Amino acid sequence: MGDVLASLKGRRLLVVEDDFFIVEELLRQLEQAGLEVVGPEGNLGKAMVLLGSTQHLDGAILDINLQGEMVFPLADALVSRSIPFVFLTGYEPAIIPPRLSHIKLCDKRVEFETLMTALFG
Repeated sequence: MGDVLASLKGRRLLVVEDDFFIVEELLRQLEQAGLEVVGPEGNLGKAMVLLGSTQHLDGAILDINLQGEMVFPLADALVSRSIPFVFLTGYEPAIIPPRLSHIKLCDKRVEFETLMTALFG
């Protein structure tokens, strides 16, 4: 395990993704690395409620399109709370609004260590 992976244990991470197979694999990897997962949630409205009811988060992984709804209101809420996050998506960077263009974008086929480095590195 790399330095980033070694430092993950105990961190709380919000996972917002609506693809069951991606969620299943991601949860396995996150739990194996010692992270505490908040969620996962695949619905934007429910994810907003979950964020609002969660006291502490160290980071988040967001799919851009959740059942036809764009995740950007949740991304804005994370920015306002200074919670780091990455977009995990198949979309091209051009879809991201300019106000969020500084957020790292990872392809859904990204290696786990690369994803964690993008988020926490």
